[in-house]
Amino acid sequence: MTQSETAPVTLIPPPRPGEFVAVNYISCTDAYRERFETLFRSRAHAIENVPGFRNMVVLKPTKEGGDYLVVSFWDKRESFDGWRESPSFMAGHRRGFEDVRAAREKGETPPMTSRMELYDILCD
Repeated sequence: MTQSETAPVTLIPPPRPGEFVAVNYISCTDAYRERFETLFRSRAHAIENVPGFRNMVVLKPTKEGGDYLVVSFWDKRESFDGWRESPSFMAGHRRGFEDVRAAREKGETPPMTSRMELYDILCD
């Protein structure tokens, strides 16, 4: 990009009280971290077409061995629940789920685990 060119700016309104946030805490083995980051960087972005989806950020830990956080913002809980039950959710997570399944079939520890926490926005 030259100095005269600028990157497009996408403004997303800040979350408002009454909206909903899902935080997925993902722990990866050291050997799997690069693969995990590759999976996220090459994702299909299908979630962005889901009704009620507002935004998502993926946070990389600065502390060695820390969890990645996937934070998604929704207009309401029902929108998030609908996505979790949709074929696009399974398709979007297929590669990671396959890695976990393959490790279990070999009797190995899964390369990643996740824990989902759900939050209502109280105030801005």
